[in-house]
Amino acid sequence: QVQLVESGGRLVQAGASLRLSCAASGRTFNPYYAMGWFRQAPGKGRDFVAAIDWNGGNTLYADSVKGRSTISRDNAKNTAYLQMNSLKPEDTAVYYCAVLTGGDSWDYWGQGTQVTVSS
Repeated sequence: QVQLVESGGRLVQAGASLRLSCAASGRTFNPYYAMGWFRQAPGKGRDFVAAIDWNGGNTLYADSVKGRSTISRDNAKNTAYLQMNSLKPEDTAVYYCAVLTGGDSWDYWGQGTQVTVSS
């Protein structure tokens, strides 16, 4: 099993920055797994935000956050990060961390952390 715990979400004003963290644990967690961030705004589905491969050599971003966000990871700490800058009210959502163990779907999910951006 893999456990994921997100943190760092809070209420901020538009234009602010935030860094979200996702700490992974569990006896089956492998640092070779890709990790990703998703978000779900009120009344909407869960959307992809960003993903990173095992060593950070490859990253992928949704168009909505590209240029404003950076995904990174520290395998020594089994932790992934999402740095978000120039936050907008439309970034308001619950942000979830996920792990891809090798198939074509994200296998493990955290409980989420709330990000609220006021205008």
